[in-house]
Amino acid sequence: MWICPKCGRSFQKAKQNHYCGTAPATIEEYILSQPEEIQPYLRQINEAIRASIPEAKEKISWSMPTYWKGHNLIQFAAAKKHIGLYPGPEAVEAFAGRLAGYKTSKGTIQLPYNKPIPLELIAEIAKWCEAKAKQ
Repeated sequence: MWICPKCGRSFQKAKQNHYCGTAPATIEEYILSQPEEIQPYLRQINEAIRASIPEAKEKISWSMPTYWKGHNLIQFAAAKKHIGLYPGPEAVEAFAGRLAGYKTSKGTIQLPYNKPIPLELIAEIAKWCEAKAKQ
């Protein structure tokens, strides 16, 4: 068991990434709470999503940046070696052919920091999620 020296919370994994104190209330606060070297990746992804679905509301849900329009459309979050993009299982299935170079699982796409971020594809997936929500 590891105890965070800042907030005193207990975790099973040593040096577990978490929020000490109040969780971020906005996507920008979330980005600023991440390591400096990861922030540019998060900003690029956020901008790609925001530009593709500008009418969606930005919020934090499940401690992740979220774009919402009646329900969660798409989310993303920083991890140690990648950014997780969470468009849902139907989107991952719909874009499976174009995601061949990325690790995916049910509803999740891992975008490793050591590869170029596919911003156009992320924008297309976000638009697809918004269109799918209207059906």
